[in-house]
Amino acid sequence: MAETIINVTGARRTFVQGEVEVHALRGADLKVESGEFSVLAGPSGSGKTTLLNLIGCIDEATAGTIQVDGRDVTSMQRTEGAKFRLDHIGFVFQAYNLLPVLTAYENAEFVLMLQGVPAAKRKEIVEPLMRRVGLGDNMHRKPHQLSGGQQQRVAVVRAIASNPSIVLADEPTANLDSESSKALLDLMLELNREQGVTFLFASHDQMVMDHARRIVRLDSGKIVADEHKNDEEEE
Repeated sequence: MAETIINVTGARRTFVQGEVEVHALRGADLKVESGEFSVLAGPSGSGKTTLLNLIGCIDEATAGTIQVDGRDVTSMQRTEGAKFRLDHIGFVFQAYNLLPVLTAYENAEFVLMLQGVPAAKRKEIVEPLMRRVGLGDNMHRKPHQLSGGQQQRVAVVRAIASNPSIVLADEPTANLDSESSKALLDLMLELNREQGVTFLFASHDQMVMDHARRIVRLDSGKIVADEHKNDEEEE
């Protein structure tokens, strides 16, 4: 039986915008098992990115509990949450979030460096991954010398290099053309199948939904549907 790696119970997120109270998330319940390849889907303002950010310790819930890898992240102080995020969660963002002054290789090893992993060990981990994603000849180029698809592949390597419990991806295909999007999603699905990396996306891209094995649909801050695909549908 697969291990529950994310357990969200009654999660709410409310914030004040001017004099208006905005309910970004209205009591979400969600369980994600280790090894899933799933997407939080819905239109802009549906709450999918808010839920992803709560799971990833980027934002704090107004109410409810969120457990990630057996730890209650809602009870963590900010510094504790940041350390937990560094050690347990990989991120892939819409805007890549690569450091422009670093090479592709240096960006890819950045989380490992923050964790204090020695340079020789970082090289042992990162170089094979860079070759795996087709960037073996571009490791020492700066981000501005890479295409959008190549930059996002660097971001994927950075996200998985530290062997996190889960990778969260927020609209990772939004800035890519359809060919680059498909190549990126095929790569992530391959890493999921071969290495057991758990992926949870927030996206309204139909191509992401076509690749996912589970689609959790949100609307107006609530989960309104939870669809699991069988193998035939996935193929």
